[in-house]
Amino acid sequence: MKRALSLVIFLLTLTFNSYAINVKNPVDYVNTLVGSASKSELSTGNTYPAIALPWGMNFWTPQTGKMGDGWTYTYGADKIRGLKQTHQPSPWINDYGQFSIMPVVGKKVFDEEGRASWFSHKAETATPYYYKVYLADYDVTAEISPTSRAAAMRITYPQTEEAYLVVDAFDKGSSVTIMPDKRTIIGYTTKNSGGVPANFKNYFILRFDHDFSFVGSIEDGKLSEGKTSTTCNHAMAIVGFRTKRGEQVNVQVASSFISNDQALRNLKEIEGKAFDEVKTEGRKEWNNVLGRIEVEDDNIDHLRTFYSCLYRSVLFPRSFYELDEQGKPIHYSPYNGQVLPGYLFTDTGFWDTFRSLFPLLNLVYPSMNEKMQAGLVNAYKESGFLPEWASPGHRDCMVGNNSASVVADAYIKGLRGYDIETLWKAVVHGANAVHPTVSSTGRKGFDYYNRLGYIPYNVGINESVARTLEYAYDDWCIYQLGLKLGKSAKELKPFKLRAMNYQKVFDKETGLMRGRNENGSFQSPFNPFKWGDAFTEGNSWHYTWSVFHDPSGLAKLMGGYDKFNAMLDSVFLLPPIFDDSYYGFTIHEIREMQIMNMGNYAHGNQPIQHMIYLYDYSGQPWKTQYWVREVMDRLYTPQPDGYCGDEDNGQTSAWYVFSALGFYPVCPGSTQYMIGTPYFHKVKVHLENGKTITIKADKNDAENRFIQRITMNGQPYPHYYLKHEQLLSGPAIDFTMCDKPVK
Repeated sequence: MKRALSLVIFLLTLTFNSYAINVKNPVDYVNTLVGSASKSELSTGNTYPAIALPWGMNFWTPQTGKMGDGWTYTYGADKIRGLKQTHQPSPWINDYGQFSIMPVVGKKVFDEEGRASWFSHKAETATPYYYKVYLADYDVTAEISPTSRAAAMRITYPQTEEAYLVVDAFDKGSSVTIMPDKRTIIGYTTKNSGGVPANFKNYFILRFDHDFSFVGSIEDGKLSEGKTSTTCNHAMAIVGFRTKRGEQVNVQVASSFISNDQALRNLKEIEGKAFDEVKTEGRKEWNNVLGRIEVEDDNIDHLRTFYSCLYRSVLFPRSFYELDEQGKPIHYSPYNGQVLPGYLFTDTGFWDTFRSLFPLLNLVYPSMNEKMQAGLVNAYKESGFLPEWASPGHRDCMVGNNSASVVADAYIKGLRGYDIETLWKAVVHGANAVHPTVSSTGRKGFDYYNRLGYIPYNVGINESVARTLEYAYDDWCIYQLGLKLGKSAKELKPFKLRAMNYQKVFDKETGLMRGRNENGSFQSPFNPFKWGDAFTEGNSWHYTWSVFHDPSGLAKLMGGYDKFNAMLDSVFLLPPIFDDSYYGFTIHEIREMQIMNMGNYAHGNQPIQHMIYLYDYSGQPWKTQYWVREVMDRLYTPQPDGYCGDEDNGQTSAWYVFSALGFYPVCPGSTQYMIGTPYFHKVKVHLENGKTITIKADKNDAENRFIQRITMNGQPYPHYYLKHEQLLSGPAIDFTMCDKPVK
């Protein structure tokens, strides 16, 4: 009897433990391969496994794609060409400052096709802080563990007289120098995809713990044995070792955008540390950053998806600054080519990330965004404009002037310690100018917009409605920032008025946003399912909702909340009709909408991601709750095909992170978060001010997605929004869930 009772207690304990997984080491739930099963025709994330520290300057990744291919690692590939230092934010933007390291055995093969080795995911370990792979063609195991600007590598060779390591500095201008007496290789790469001055270089240094039994340099495909240096179009170095089976060659590598001396200084991040020490420190750092949000739940797949998304949310923007001999931040400027003091960050497109990535930083990691804001000050001083898409300098990509949102949201939510007055000048300037060579920076068409209140459809400026809608929202952000800074009514009047310019492109006949000609007439013919044209990577059904700052005003234009709700419903009820004639082919964003079985809702791209939360404004919050849960359950997984479109530098991931907490920042620049539906049983958000937000959801499971009741600090809470200042106080928010809408 006692044995039977003990067994019952044991089984109950197991049941309880499986019901409530309290995550203590969140990095163990991250799958860095999520989103890597992608291709240009269909994105499931368009990611690569970034081996890096949070916001690190250098990332590392196994390289399966050819040199220069934006799809640097794809899950379906069979061979690895090297372990590559990368700074790539997106396959569409591509890489810069990259070089690759590859162990080989036997023949001195160095070109990327010849040296590539078969590998298997079954013999691959991929975490944020550590990567390990078995290179089958060489019977070699390669490991790497990073710091922000350096990395430790460990190569385990078989018994051979012919163990080699290839350092590929890539083409378009590179250099390598081998220093056998110092067991060191130095060099630089200039390879880039744009956004850099003429003097751009990434200087690298590799230091080994073994003597070299062979040295050689490769100049544009020709090996010169014994030659220790070359500078050419495509430089490579190859060094050899004599190894016993299982012998490990350790390599410490660092790089700098400033100089060889600075690269050596950056190597101090790991100098004197064993490989496992670097690995342990990286694991600790990731647990500290991811552990700011502590989740308790019974669904391990949801936990894996959440922490994989949070991992993606703290990679970009990457640090583009280094530390001088006094430990002070300095940076090479990709805007003017000078080495200057202060912070700089890069590799983000504000068109994507203003929506929820930067609001997540402002809530959970504000001190990091304070550094980023200081970096924006420097970007403006060095180039005359705030970046809209930076990689590493200005890139001509996307539309909008959403740097205004990024600046306003940070300051309005209490971030301080940087030169806000310079940023004020920057946002005002950017609203009334366009970059002379990069037209996506500043405001293309600002003269039309300021004069007419919209950018005309027929004046040769593509995506005119998208630009108009985003400029109007950005003007509202500038107005709100100006109010916070105490600017005069006269100075703020233009921005206050222009914030309503979204009304100028609303067509009452169709109830949708529509291109408008210079003479005031609307474009004709008009197909609301046509992607591109007057819109950016979307159609009118997607962009009509881009009135983040005035949903009630949009509802009024539509004829009231009943019609507003009917139009919201229509997005899901319509079949996935599309017109791709503007592009001449079906772009991947269209295909991703088509195959998801959610009508014309296109979560795989950013313009419509906030739309589900608009039901909160119009008196039907249960529809927000329903559709948020549908998206989270159906369109995100912890697998290599885990996204429903481009992940986009943390934006699509930050949407999931916020939505899992149960609220979302529909309108950055305000202090309001709209309530959706909590995903987990219990969450603690540990804030930098020492407070903790505690979110509990009673009866929360797959069936109970609807909110029956909310309390805050034990008191009934009647609203479907939360205020930033409430969250900063560390409230206890309790949701009681049910299986039917509460109307």
